Amino acid sequence: LVGAVAVTLGFTVGLASSSPATTSTWVATTGPATSTTATSTVTPYIGVPRPVAPVAAYPQGATEGEADQTLYDAPHQSKSSLAPMANIVGLGAIVAAATLVVHNWFAKPIPQGRLMTVDLYAEPAPTNWAMASTGAVDPSLGDGKTIRIATRKSPLAMWQAEFIESELKRMYPGITVEVQPMSTRGDKILDSPLAKIGGKGLFVKELETALLESRSDIAVHSTKDVPMELPDGLDLSIICKRHDPCDAIIFPKGSTKCSVDDLPQGARVGTSSLRRQSQLLLKRPDLKFVELRGNVNTRLAKLDSGDYDAIILAAAGLERLGFEDRVMPGKANIVDPEVMLPACGQGALSIELRSDDPTTLAILQPLHFIPDAATVCCERAMNRRLQGGCQVPISGFARLGEGTINMQARVGSIKGSGPLLIKEKTIPLDLTKPWPEVKATVEQLGSEVADMLLKAGAQAYLDEAYAQNEAGVAAAQAAANA
Repeated sequence: LVGAVAVTLGFTVGLASSSPATTSTWVATTGPATSTTATSTVTPYIGVPRPVAPVAAYPQGATEGEADQTLYDAPHQSKSSLAPMANIVGLGAIVAAATLVVHNWFAKPIPQGRLMTVDLYAEPAPTNWAMASTGAVDPSLGDGKTIRIATRKSPLAMWQAEFIESELKRMYPGITVEVQPMSTRGDKILDSPLAKIGGKGLFVKELETALLESRSDIAVHSTKDVPMELPDGLDLSIICKRHDPCDAIIFPKGSTKCSVDDLPQGARVGTSSLRRQSQLLLKRPDLKFVELRGNVNTRLAKLDSGDYDAIILAAAGLERLGFEDRVMPGKANIVDPEVMLPACGQGALSIELRSDDPTTLAILQPLHFIPDAATVCCERAMNRRLQGGCQVPISGFARLGEGTINMQARVGSIKGSGPLLIKEKTIPLDLTKPWPEVKATVEQLGSEVADMLLKAGAQAYLDEAYAQNEAGVAAAQAAANA
């Protein structure tokens, strides 16, 4: 279809260029004593005439029929100094159009993404995101293979799993992919803060058990939710291209507010993240933080019903589920990382699989995006060194420069009892080196930044957080046993 349109356009431009509009003046004689002078503008094929040199008047004495024939022929007999150039332009347009037809005829069809209808209270379907890769694809690797994807049942988790499914099918036409939705303990306990019931590991344990028991082949995660320590026999081998790593502050529908500064005194802000709370407290100690659990749809519905003045969510999750309308024009409500540093790995999808499964690893390898894998591994190394998780207010964000990587990390007090500790370091980094060498380099940087925080007194903040969490866990267990 595109080719046909191009050919039509090419011929139109070509012929129009080679047949300029002509103003013809002629004299028709119907008798010896009567003469009529007429002027006619003929515009072949296109609607806007262009000025050209007029043709000579037809000789007097012609019959009416001869005059009519002259009017018809005049534009085709006219001469212009621009005609040679117009012919060249026209021929070029036709050749270009024909080339496009040939290209489109033999081009490989582009896979179509899923269409998406967004409804705040419905389960949004996946959209079509581009996935960059840093590995060559051998389509034959997927022939006859079946990949079983373990995932949670939440809309966002399902989007992530189905997105990886679509990417695998795009790269390997002969592959079979099965998505296996599972309920995790974290999905079932919705009335307590994560920090008080065991952390985000509650969302992955069932998935990891399925991997270890060979009931599933891979598990797709939002990397910020993956614990720093993995069970023996499992690796977080694939880090996909990162989407927006920042947080977004979301206001009820219809609100014109767009930033933390717009919040009224004592505003109720929905977030269960100690990382977000500790950083916001330094800027706005008057804010009241209210527990926020449930999937993205549920959280937005609670916000719009008046439960909160604002809530804070990961920008990537909003965009993946199609809630772009909750992101203000110009991303005005995306919180600057200098105000609120993201969680380690935020915005990146990762894939966990068995360490002894090189066949599956080879199939997944093209999804491993080395630039973003380098930053994510650096952040996770810092968090691992601090024994971090959602129970402690740790944030970390690595950024690539021209031949460098910068790592910044922060540790705050959950009670606002002291200043936010911030440390960062920049080192050279050559991404063209083998991945194991790149990974070792960035993980060393992450550990060094963590040590800088510990020397600055971060351990006191961490102990404060863990003491509060242990008390909360004990109380929750006592209530469960009562």
